[in-house]
Amino acid sequence: MGVNVRELNGNVPKKPSFKALKWLVIGAAAGIVAVSSFTIVPAGHTGVVLTLGEVSSNPLSEGFHVKAPFIQTVEKMSNKIQVYETPASAVSKDLQTVSSKIAVNYRLVTDKTPDMYKNVGVDYQTILITPVVQECMKSATAKYNAEQLITERESVSNEVKTALDSKLNTYGIYIEKFNIVNFDFSAEFNTAIEAKQVAEQNLLKTKTEQEQAKVIAKTEAEKKVIAANAEAEAILAQAQAQADANKLLEESLSNKVIAYEQIQKWNGVMPKVTGSSNGGLLIDVNIDDAAPAAAD
Repeated sequence: MGVNVRELNGNVPKKPSFKALKWLVIGAAAGIVAVSSFTIVPAGHTGVVLTLGEVSSNPLSEGFHVKAPFIQTVEKMSNKIQVYETPASAVSKDLQTVSSKIAVNYRLVTDKTPDMYKNVGVDYQTILITPVVQECMKSATAKYNAEQLITERESVSNEVKTALDSKLNTYGIYIEKFNIVNFDFSAEFNTAIEAKQVAEQNLLKTKTEQEQAKVIAKTEAEKKVIAANAEAEAILAQAQAQADANKLLEESLSNKVIAYEQIQKWNGVMPKVTGSSNGGLLIDVNIDDAAPAAAD
């Protein structure tokens, strides 16, 4: 008969008692109950409380909250800004097919989160946002022709955003921003637009060249007028100078002619004055007659 060494050493394993097993079960159950008695709502979220499936109208804010274990559950819904991007197809006012890529920035309104969960559920993007975005995009695009969609993109975006707000705000969805990432048209329309732009650029270039030519011609004309005025003033000044010189010459010659004529007409008789200086008489004296007297 063999000998059990473990029995000889006194290391015989003991079977767990029923009491210890009971406390183990109670501890595990207490742990489960404790964990089920509270919830933590993370930042940027709202907790929707469900009591045996019934939605409470009072949502839970961020942080630690106590709840009834097993009876209440909390559905956490994000109130952060979310981005929804999708392609959209529409027809413009001038019947051009427009393919675009759009982006919608939205968030759930905290107070309306329970209603959103109750009436729509958590897949609100597919159920609400997608069809409403397509509808509003088609409606706005139809009010503009293809060229206006390009040049007035901001106006189109604002119109779509306003329409989205009016349709989605009642559900508790607030549109932060609406962006039209790009427009795309048919190849034929793109070719026509490019040809029009080239024609407009050529026309602008021609007008610019014409304006420049007018400016140059006007400048040259002004230069010629200035030169002509300067030449006329120079001629006038020269003529005035010549006239002044002629006048001086004429006056000089007149004095000389008068003197010469007086000399030519003089008969050699010098005038004499007799009597007082105040009342004397002028007597003509013949030089030839007076000479002998002087000799005697």
